[in-house]
Amino acid sequence: MNISKKIAVVTGGASGLGLAASKMLINAGAAVVIFDMNANAGEQAVADLGSKSSHFVQLDVSSGHDVEVAFKGVLKDFGQVDICVNCAGIGIAAKTVDREGQPHDLDLYRKVIEVNLIGTFNVARCAAAAMAKNESDEKTERGVIINTASIAAFDGQMGQVAYASTKGGIVGMTLPMARDLAKEGIRVNTIAPGVMATPLMLAAPQNVQDGIVANIPFPQRLGEPSEFGQLVGHIVENSYLNGETIRLDGGVRMQPR
Repeated sequence: MNISKKIAVVTGGASGLGLAASKMLINAGAAVVIFDMNANAGEQAVADLGSKSSHFVQLDVSSGHDVEVAFKGVLKDFGQVDICVNCAGIGIAAKTVDREGQPHDLDLYRKVIEVNLIGTFNVARCAAAAMAKNESDEKTERGVIINTASIAAFDGQMGQVAYASTKGGIVGMTLPMARDLAKEGIRVNTIAPGVMATPLMLAAPQNVQDGIVANIPFPQRLGEPSEFGQLVGHIVENSYLNGETIRLDGGVRMQPR
């Protein structure tokens, strides 16, 4: 799919990997609607990206009603949705049983599931319904959905049981969703990033960063958010890439802790 003049929705698009995806899409000629909970970050992102090519909607991706209303608004304002990139997510650190012998807080586990897994599916289902209304392009495509998992889906570390559960779920939904939407001309793929140089990671102590980087085969550094953006662009433009989860991790396989 040619990115130029397309309408893209990016969740979590006000910071980190979502912002990198938004920048790439705008640079390639798309208009981007950012869905994000953080109003200040969303408004700043629009100011930085340019109000002619970017727009912000404050939104909880886990709310079915709110997401449905948001997509109705996008269709009203822009007429279509061609690209959806799901980057919204949260993470916690908690073991199944803690050092005091207490079980994992179930409400906290449920919250991570609601935002990361249900939120991804919630946005994807509404994006797909909007894309199904599009006219097919010259390659018979109507839309592209890109979800964000993590290498934690495969190499979840101690204390990542909630987060890894959600990312494993996103990997698991990729192929069946692609199969569901094949007749509609909508492709579905997932990116599983490794350790990326997002603001959250860069805020970690340098010795923590160095310890992580030491386990990355090559290139031995944190991944750049722009490299995530590059992969988003490739997935959109490569019409034969469908139903796949792609690791973007420098070849790392995470240790238990």
